[in-house]
Amino acid sequence: MTQPRILHITRNLPPLVGGMERLNWHIADELSRHAQVELIGPSGAAALRPPAVPVTEVALRPLPRFLLASAWQAVAVARRFQPHIVLAGSGLTAPAAWLAARASGARAHVYLHGLDAAVQHPAYRTVWHPAIRRMDGVIANSQPTAELARNLGVAAEKIRIVHPGVTLPTAPQSPAALQDFRQRHQLGNKRLLLSVGRLTTRKGLREFVQQALPAIVQAAPDTLLVVVGDAPADSLHASVQTRASIQAVADAAGIGQHLRFLGVITDPQELACAYESATLHIFPVRHLPGDPEGFGMVAIEAAAHGLPTVAFATGGIVDAVAEGQSGHLVTPGDYLSLAQAALQVLADDSNAWPTRASAFAAQFAWRVMGEKLWDILQTDIS
Repeated sequence: MTQPRILHITRNLPPLVGGMERLNWHIADELSRHAQVELIGPSGAAALRPPAVPVTEVALRPLPRFLLASAWQAVAVARRFQPHIVLAGSGLTAPAAWLAARASGARAHVYLHGLDAAVQHPAYRTVWHPAIRRMDGVIANSQPTAELARNLGVAAEKIRIVHPGVTLPTAPQSPAALQDFRQRHQLGNKRLLLSVGRLTTRKGLREFVQQALPAIVQAAPDTLLVVVGDAPADSLHASVQTRASIQAVADAAGIGQHLRFLGVITDPQELACAYESATLHIFPVRHLPGDPEGFGMVAIEAAAHGLPTVAFATGGIVDAVAEGQSGHLVTPGDYLSLAQAALQVLADDSNAWPTRASAFAAQFAWRVMGEKLWDILQTDIS
């Protein structure tokens, strides 16, 4: 048999920054080990593409232009490339994937992240929901996302779950590198709580700072919350929380000096230093109907560096944090319990968390994710 061919269509690729962007990059990279892969992605993606994966670029903005142009390019590339599988990297590109599959006789699959199965805008319900239902296969990033797909009317036998992956560190950062990280960012010898991610309403950092951090600081005055990330400029369906608004609630609570913003960190070693300098990862995602957290890749990334996570048990986070092994989950919206869970980890001197968390993260290695995804797709290649 000739080498299988996969056309992968997504808006979410580097140079955009985020979990979905890392995931789609690694999907293409891992599938290229088994098949010939071509990508359709946003402007700038070709310069950062996985090795041996050609990219056809489409202007990112405005969104309607991207949607129309990506669909047109998908059909054109599919007719030339003759893929066996057309994979939509999210529900957003499901219509383009379906059209490309019909134009080339391929099978159409979509990887759903959560929000792309929950949007209730009339236009999305009219065009995107039917396209998702028409897919030959639907891959969900978590059990809650799979449930959202079933609620859309996707047949249960079409749905499979493949959790996103993580890059496992080959070795810990050196003590010198960690000390340099602290010095450059003026972190002193404080115990660090770490938040990594976009500053959006769903991520809930402002509410955490207002309703949980004061209690943590009162009980552990040497604690500093370090924030890696910023308000997104290219995120869909996301309302933002600015640094200024978060700092304002910290100042109002008298804990402004216990908050430090580092901005977006894209260098892997620098981000590893952030994880390994911290004692606890804070992931206070809010439970918002219609805006679910599909998985929570950052919790797995933290665990890979031996860092436990404290989070609300909402959306796909229940698949990304193992209670007692990689952190603690508490009832959504219960900020007192969230603070208590954080203090419980801070008070634990057993040094058992890094070993437990790293062991949990090992099952999410990108190679493991890639093999699971390939096992699903190859059964649909005739």
